[in-house]
Amino acid sequence: MRSTQVTRNTLETQISVSLNLDGTGKSSFDTGVPFLDHMLDQVARHGLFDLSIVAKGDLHIDAHHTVEDMGITLGQAFNQAIGDKKGLRRYGHAYVPLDEALSRVVLDISGRPGLVFNVDFVRATIGEFDVDLFHEFFQGFVNHALVTLHVDCLAGNNAHHQAETVFKAFGRALRMAVEMDPRMAGMMPSTKGSL
Repeated sequence: MRSTQVTRNTLETQISVSLNLDGTGKSSFDTGVPFLDHMLDQVARHGLFDLSIVAKGDLHIDAHHTVEDMGITLGQAFNQAIGDKKGLRRYGHAYVPLDEALSRVVLDISGRPGLVFNVDFVRATIGEFDVDLFHEFFQGFVNHALVTLHVDCLAGNNAHHQAETVFKAFGRALRMAVEMDPRMAGMMPSTKGSL
């Protein structure tokens, strides 16, 4: 089983992540940021990851530190659970629609952090959630998962739908990238011999 538990404690947040890459899509969240919990549930369900996150943060200020640090901790968990990367498909991609919205996510478990985030939300908040924080979440994730990630929302006039297509596509692209390829058994998916 490719699974791990990661804890991150700072003066601003205390976060615990439990992750099983070879799960069934079970999830539980207790973070104080309900809309992000809803989005992460999409990642677990569509990625078929078992994912649990407990977070306590300085939400009396705003959600910035909590959301960013959840991205960091989840990235650390993915990096640990992936292991030596031998036999991985390495690349993943997905297009996901929801009514009028459509997003594309493409990623590479490259060992090189990089984020290209092209999502023009039609409004600044979804409920009480500041959509600017999605970029902070994904930046934290790529920096610590050591992946290259391209996120593009190609259509949409409902911010909730835009966000949901992004996170569903992210889950499906991750699922593809971390799958073991039987034709690559024991082999590193790189001509360099390392990732």
